[in-house]
Amino acid sequence: MDRLLANGTVNAAQSGEGPPLFLFHSLLSDRASFDAIVPELAGSFQTIVPELPGFGRSRTVEGGLAAVADRMAEAVREAAGGAPSIVLGNGYGGFVALQMAILHPKIASRLVLADCGAAFSEPGREAFRNMAKVSRAKGLEAITDVAMRRLFAPEFQERHPGLMQDRRAAFLRTDPDVFRAACEALAGLDLRTELAAVNVPVLVLVGEHDEATPPPMSRELAAGLPHAELKIIPGCAHVPQLQSPRQFLGALEGFLL
Repeated sequence: MDRLLANGTVNAAQSGEGPPLFLFHSLLSDRASFDAIVPELAGSFQTIVPELPGFGRSRTVEGGLAAVADRMAEAVREAAGGAPSIVLGNGYGGFVALQMAILHPKIASRLVLADCGAAFSEPGREAFRNMAKVSRAKGLEAITDVAMRRLFAPEFQERHPGLMQDRRAAFLRTDPDVFRAACEALAGLDLRTELAAVNVPVLVLVGEHDEATPPPMSRELAAGLPHAELKIIPGCAHVPQLQSPRQFLGALEGFLL
């Protein structure tokens, strides 16, 4: 079931009953990247999977990552009736969730931050600048191969042609202006000095072969958070919940499940 949140600005799919659990998708994917794990999570939680601002039917918001985080905080409060919620973010969704928890300290009861971090290295920043530059000049089609490589290792792509066709199509549906604004926001992001403000339990997950947000970023993130646990998911890249749903759900055991 889809519902509109935050004064009709955020579109979200909702299923299951129980404590509210929000799933924030990555920049290079969409909310369908959680489809393989939602049925099991919905057995224990009211599972809410929004389209982040500017994606799908959710309205764009101006003002960088902080404005995106504020919009999502409004959506989370409305859907959860103001109670603290569990928020799981993957990639860009993880950065949004982290920024939201910093700006709105009472919004989350616990966080799962999968394949993100607090700041990118200079090569990582440059990669975002380049993707924004090339997409502006030549369109998203020109960076689709780069985007897919950031999501999935070449061997995985070769073994799953149907999935890759679907993921390419999802990426090409992204609003180019929203994509470039997100790239620019991530290129300039540095939340390291603000991590101490996150006083809830945090599970930091990362795919062993993630090239977009490599494991050292997750190690730095976990080290900077007051109450964090780090788990590395073997054999996976940037979207482990799509690449290996069973492993991803297994990593949540003891923290959520």
